[in-house]
Amino acid sequence: MEKVPLSAGPPGDSRRCPFLLVRFFSRSKPVAKVAFNMRPRRTPYGGGNQWLLQMIDSVKQAGYAVTFQLDDSVNGIIATHAGTSGDLTFSYDQVADFKKSHPSIPCIQRINDNDIRKGTGQMDDLLSKANRVSDHTVFVSAWLRDYHAARWFDSTRPHSVIHNGANPAEFHPIGSSNWNPLQPFRLVTHHWSGNWMKGFKVYAEIDRAIANGDLPDTELWIIGNWPAELIWKAARTFPPCRGHALASLLRQSHACVTASLHEPGAMHPMESLQCGLPLLYHRDSGGTVEIGEKFGVAFDDDFRPALLKLKETYSAIRKVVLSEGPSGDAMTLSYRRLIQSLIALKSGPLPQ
Repeated sequence: MEKVPLSAGPPGDSRRCPFLLVRFFSRSKPVAKVAFNMRPRRTPYGGGNQWLLQMIDSVKQAGYAVTFQLDDSVNGIIATHAGTSGDLTFSYDQVADFKKSHPSIPCIQRINDNDIRKGTGQMDDLLSKANRVSDHTVFVSAWLRDYHAARWFDSTRPHSVIHNGANPAEFHPIGSSNWNPLQPFRLVTHHWSGNWMKGFKVYAEIDRAIANGDLPDTELWIIGNWPAELIWKAARTFPPCRGHALASLLRQSHACVTASLHEPGAMHPMESLQCGLPLLYHRDSGGTVEIGEKFGVAFDDDFRPALLKLKETYSAIRKVVLSEGPSGDAMTLSYRRLIQSLIALKSGPLPQ
């Protein structure tokens, strides 16, 4: 039987790579194990779920193992929240107990919520209490950081601002519709929640204006859920969808309208931007404003002047959207670099 050579190069070549040794010493174990405190859903379930799906795929592709529980094999924790439902695989109280016996395991807390956006009265307090176990806090917008800093967050503590982004394999501008002034201008918005604060008062106003003939050559598409009592007059509606199906609908539109108030860092404008759509956004839309200032036109009480300006400047804004818009891969890379550095700084040598 022919012997397997111990090197890949010709005999006598000192530069030969001893591939058997390389295979022996090559990484067979994960880089590290990261625990997430929420399981992803493969159904339409809001922006937090889209973040989670991307994060799990990203860390796995980088060689990390993923778990949804706390045990001795965990090297780092990336924690978020599930609104006020508490639908988590482990709680922040459990993280606190875990860190008593594992003080070197770092915990990142991702904060993407507040009380003002839906008129609740519990979320700020829940986030504040959870933050006690966090080694590093990530806010999804500078607006959200400043909101919580005015109430409870100590901004001298380690923290970052990492804007959301959508999966670039699904949400991309290739094949998107470039508006021609001779055709109707199609606005689109999409929401998982049917809460009125998501902007439905403005969307209903746009719908009425189109139905009454006050907005000629303008169309409105509504994707997702909306208040049960809201009856559309002219808008074309679509049921909740996600991924490729949602992105395909977005690419058939020309601009995203968002009037969702006090948004911490909404995913729906990011998904639209990544599909090549400029933004028509409300000036009180929280974290959306710091994105919209670069990629869209703002409005206050009356959306009509802003819509006219968006049409007039559409080509220039769209070029900026296409060249400098957000992306999910940039977002996940920022989180991955962060957890990697924290594990390296706090945990010391890991078993090989």
